[in-house]
Amino acid sequence: MRIVVAMKAVPDLVEEIELTPDETDIDREYLKFVLNEWDDQALEEALLVKDATGAEVVAVGLADDPDIDQALYTAIAKGADGAVMLEGGGADTHSRAAAFAEYLAKEPADLVITGVQAPDDLDGQLAPMLAARLGQRHVSVVVGVEAKDGNVVVRQEFSGGRAHVLELPLPAVIGLQASRETPRYAPITRIRQAMQAGGVRGESVSTDVASSGLSVRRMFRPEQTSHAEMLEGDVDDIADKILELLRERGMVKG
Repeated sequence: MRIVVAMKAVPDLVEEIELTPDETDIDREYLKFVLNEWDDQALEEALLVKDATGAEVVAVGLADDPDIDQALYTAIAKGADGAVMLEGGGADTHSRAAAFAEYLAKEPADLVITGVQAPDDLDGQLAPMLAARLGQRHVSVVVGVEAKDGNVVVRQEFSGGRAHVLELPLPAVIGLQASRETPRYAPITRIRQAMQAGGVRGESVSTDVASSGLSVRRMFRPEQTSHAEMLEGDVDDIADKILELLRERGMVKG
């Protein structure tokens, strides 16, 4: 079985994010980019299937994503058999799906796993769009993938704690919500070894891909509605101030 994990680099949410002067995008010049957390889950699930079956796992990303090479080398360090960086893909979900589909048409996979969404779009459309372009089966919001007699059994999560277990013939595309295990850690020494070995291969895809046709008119900074008040003094003073605040708000009587 050949498994391809489609990955994306996104801004590190612990960084302070600023908007561009025209307020139509975030200022990316000084931002640090990291692997999308859902794609990290997708990679782990692919590696779990590899551990159980000996499947081949290949991580694929777009060269336009800042710092995606770091994510691809990390995937190799974690156990992926190879990684591919696609030159020419676009930024929005439609363009990304088209770029991944073009690569997969040349180098088919039995199973494609990608994160169910990313924090910078939250639309959850990459997996279904990719499946539609490939003409393959698709399931999203998946929380577990296991190989069985040439098929895959997936556990799909619904609201209210309900789950749905499906058996899919291959090939198929999976949008993963969470892996069965916490994503494994890759030591920096192993990542450096992967870099020195040059395990990331470049591939070109067509730049003439369909976009969503949507454009951002304006982004807004979060509104500040309150502020934190720092209480100073010794333990007794701070306790008295907290009690006073609770009384003022009617949360404590007497």
